[in-house]
Amino acid sequence: MADGLISTRSLIEAMLREDATIDAGELYAVAEALGMGDQQVRLAIKRLVTEGRFTVDGRGRGAVLTATDATRAGIEPDRAHVRLMYAQDRGEAPWDGVWHLAGFAVPEAQREARGALRDAIVALGGAPVQGGLYASAHAWEDSLRVTARTTGADAYLTTLSCTDLDVGGARGAAAAARLWPLDELADGHRRLADLATRALDRTAEAEHAERLALTVALVAEFTRAHEPDPLLPPQLLPPDWIGVHARALAARAWSALAEREAASPLRLLRWFDAPLQPH
Repeated sequence: MADGLISTRSLIEAMLREDATIDAGELYAVAEALGMGDQQVRLAIKRLVTEGRFTVDGRGRGAVLTATDATRAGIEPDRAHVRLMYAQDRGEAPWDGVWHLAGFAVPEAQREARGALRDAIVALGGAPVQGGLYASAHAWEDSLRVTARTTGADAYLTTLSCTDLDVGGARGAAAAARLWPLDELADGHRRLADLATRALDRTAEAEHAERLALTVALVAEFTRAHEPDPLLPPQLLPPDWIGVHARALAARAWSALAEREAASPLRLLRWFDAPLQPH
């Protein structure tokens, strides 16, 4: 349903209900709809229990899994990130034209700190301009400073902002096209659009387990499309950017699935309610 994208562990975490429990019978039914075998699910549950992420009461399909506090805290969605993307799509978060740049040169002796800082920059959508210098269209200074202080690399981080970034003679959208792999990002959004379309086509006729499987697959594909996406403002993207279309379809699919599963306590069906609403 999502090209093998969904791991068994991800499925289990996605099946969490509002009371932090998972119905094992429902879990196995959704796993089957996603092409996963019972043994595969059992082994994943055993590993998660061993790691202290869940406890189990009962056996087999009659069991109930309960997430620990750490597990619940660790799988919450980044609602601010989702809110920003939809606000930009609605024209409610106009870009101020400011580029944010960050550079660092951390000594080899602190290579772990260097790696952590680089990871933070990439996670925030930063693109390499040249050796040790990264760019973003969004303010990220506070987040980077926190990472730098936490890792002991604060003395090696430099940040600045400007409105006239020139990348080898390219500015604006042309500069963005040189800095970020827009074709690859577009491919991810096309996959999301295709899955959202299939979900919309199937929701009305699907049975309960299939609808939950569609929800899990949709969120997984949404995550895959957006984790590498820097959420560039419209001014820096090609006209008719596929990401806008894909997110609109995903929002419609979520709404349709949530409406059909209104009585379901599955948290995944409610996670994106607030971020999708206009403000």
